[in-house]
Amino acid sequence: MDKDLLALQQMRTAVQTAKEAQEKFMGYSQQQVDQIVKAVADAAFEQSGRLAQLAVDETGMGVAAHKKIKNEVGSRDVYESIKDMKTVGVIKEDLMNKVVEIAAPFGVVAAIIPTTNPTSTAFFKTLISLKTRNSIVVSPHPYAVECTHEALKVCDAAAVAAGAPEGLIQCLTLASMEATQQLMSHKDVNLIIATGGSALVKAAYSSGKPAYGVGPGNVPVYIERSAKIEKAVKDIVDSKSFDYGTICATEQAIVVDKHVVDLVTRELKKNGAYILSDEEKKIMEGVISPVPGKVNPKVVGKSPQFIAKMAGISLPEGTRLIVGMETKVGKDVPFSLEKLSPIFAMYVVDGVKHSKEVCLDLLNLGGRGHSLALHTEIDAVAREFAMEMPVSRILVNTMSSIGAVGGTTGLMPSFTLGCGTFGGNITSDNVTATHLLNIKRMAYGTKEVQLPKHSEPTESSNDQLVSSVMNNVSATTNNNIDPALVQNLVSEIVKQLTK
Repeated sequence: MDKDLLALQQMRTAVQTAKEAQEKFMGYSQQQVDQIVKAVADAAFEQSGRLAQLAVDETGMGVAAHKKIKNEVGSRDVYESIKDMKTVGVIKEDLMNKVVEIAAPFGVVAAIIPTTNPTSTAFFKTLISLKTRNSIVVSPHPYAVECTHEALKVCDAAAVAAGAPEGLIQCLTLASMEATQQLMSHKDVNLIIATGGSALVKAAYSSGKPAYGVGPGNVPVYIERSAKIEKAVKDIVDSKSFDYGTICATEQAIVVDKHVVDLVTRELKKNGAYILSDEEKKIMEGVISPVPGKVNPKVVGKSPQFIAKMAGISLPEGTRLIVGMETKVGKDVPFSLEKLSPIFAMYVVDGVKHSKEVCLDLLNLGGRGHSLALHTEIDAVAREFAMEMPVSRILVNTMSSIGAVGGTTGLMPSFTLGCGTFGGNITSDNVTATHLLNIKRMAYGTKEVQLPKHSEPTESSNDQLVSSVMNNVSATTNNNIDPALVQNLVSEIVKQLTK
């Protein structure tokens, strides 16, 4: 059979299997669900290192030690954040207002997994699906099928051993865009969680199904003059070099106040950043974006040394980042794009007002709704950015990449970061288990309402109106008026008034 036909058949079988398993799962108690979720999280955490290495080996992206941390966040940290949630039966009861809230699952969840985070995202989406008594059908990225499938096998084995019905967790192993498209529009799929490129997210929203998608994250980071420069730069370099910049919340451009630019430059070099000369920057632009407006996929998740070699540039030993000084923002300005690699643009600005203008330009280019980072010791400045910038997360004095997903902040641990209506998404939240529940509400009557009485006009009331009109006419004129004519007029007026 044709490969695409096989992929379509595999998808249909997977959805049917997941649907049947989910119908059985509907009858599980909160205790049974929680037991299964804990078993899956424990197994995933235990295999974090092995699966991280598999992901790097298959995709050629990122750093295994860093992907291990992502896997641990996607398993243990996600579990800790959802373990106490009530997701079965009555989850809340307002005794005063006599309203009872009851949880109901969505059904079959279709999950699209990116190549940049192929195992951690699979863990995360599986855990929040099972916690809410949903089944899940996963479509891996074509370049990460094996590692994603292996991660789901670990989850599935643990779930079944803990008492879950077989078939709750399904993975499409025959990479096919057609199969993924039809998965998202399948009649038995109830929800889509899409993490990937803009085209894929748009396809999810166009499927006719409820969908959570995430937009691009061209994240600017502003270093304000009051910032603790040494710590700020270390955080930024650590964040940008983490897994070679493959988290969508990773900083993409440094926006630095002119009063501290020399200090920032010194600290960047001290932390392993290489600042390109004008000539080197010109060459690097062609490597980043050979086609205007599009980032070269060959640089995504690669080391600075690999990228420099593509450009024919020699880097000092120990280089962790490549930095290009920039003044412009636009689709034809490669350094201003979301690069998902250890390549930075750096802009010098004159004060907070100018910094907001540059940050807004960067966000409008391709990061509206996602995240913005800043380093400052003035809370009023942080609040000003939070109030004015069209983003869903503002990360202050921390690593943006790990902070946005809940690693270094109090935000909900998540690998699906909503961008709100700023970025064309339905939610600005860090998506978690609560987003995969229908909440039914049972409400008792608590107030009495007295409705005004209403009666249709009768013939006798019409006669009284006619008599009144005739009397008034007789009192003001000597003309003879036909009572039948008045009767007809009164009846017509009454009809109009009572429509």
